[in-house]
Amino acid sequence: MKSKIVRSVLTVKRKEHLAPHYIRVTLTGEDVKLFENITVGKNNKIFLPPAGSDKVYFPILDQTTGKMEDAPDELKPIRRTYTHRGIDLKENEMYIDFVAHGDNGPASAWAIQAKPGDQLGVAMKDHPAPLHPQAHWYLLACDATGIPVIASILEALPATAQGEAYIEVLGKEEEIPLSTKADIQIHWIHNPHPGQEPVLAKTVRQAQLPDHTKTSVFGYIAAEFSSVKDLRIFLRKEVGWPQESLYAYSYWKYGKSEDGSVAERQEEKKSLS
Repeated sequence: MKSKIVRSVLTVKRKEHLAPHYIRVTLTGEDVKLFENITVGKNNKIFLPPAGSDKVYFPILDQTTGKMEDAPDELKPIRRTYTHRGIDLKENEMYIDFVAHGDNGPASAWAIQAKPGDQLGVAMKDHPAPLHPQAHWYLLACDATGIPVIASILEALPATAQGEAYIEVLGKEEEIPLSTKADIQIHWIHNPHPGQEPVLAKTVRQAQLPDHTKTSVFGYIAAEFSSVKDLRIFLRKEVGWPQESLYAYSYWKYGKSEDGSVAERQEEKKSLS
């Protein structure tokens, strides 16, 4: 049975720079409670007002055709995939983190310019879904775009879990506080040219991995297309991890928009399934 989709137009309550290029936007609205069942760290869809508009118009159901119909082009929101970073039902708040990489991307531009009262549409599948299976040892690797999900996993892991986390950011000033009860060693990797130089993949390839035939392992990779592809081949083909021990997802591809790279990213994900 398909999961119900919950959605709402929320408004900006405040925003803060956790690092020069990392923005946390706090949203509020009476419908925040609709999202209480969603696992923190899961992807969601955000809907950005188009240029020239300050309102979000969701698609609506055409009662005649039974299909969802978008608003006219001049009002049609821009859809992007982002990570549900947290929720506080007592304060009626939801948190979504954005990587601020200038005005090149609509979501980044929106976050940079966001001010209290601005609208953002949010839609999620209304069911809890774990981000990872139980394992003894974890490999977590991401660039800045994957920090929200990796941070969520770190917070959720039990104290008995062990492993390594590799996080690629532009420089020392981009490192943000992360918390975990697990015995996870966190390594910050500095790469001023993300997407152009495979620093993350090269570093992870040098990691000391346990023997997966003797201990349960799980890897979560969330980064740029080329790094994800390289690490998927490394872990699945070269090291021999089974399919169920790895989740690797590319959030972006260097030189292309999210819309322009979606087909390639999905095809690569299937390549070693």
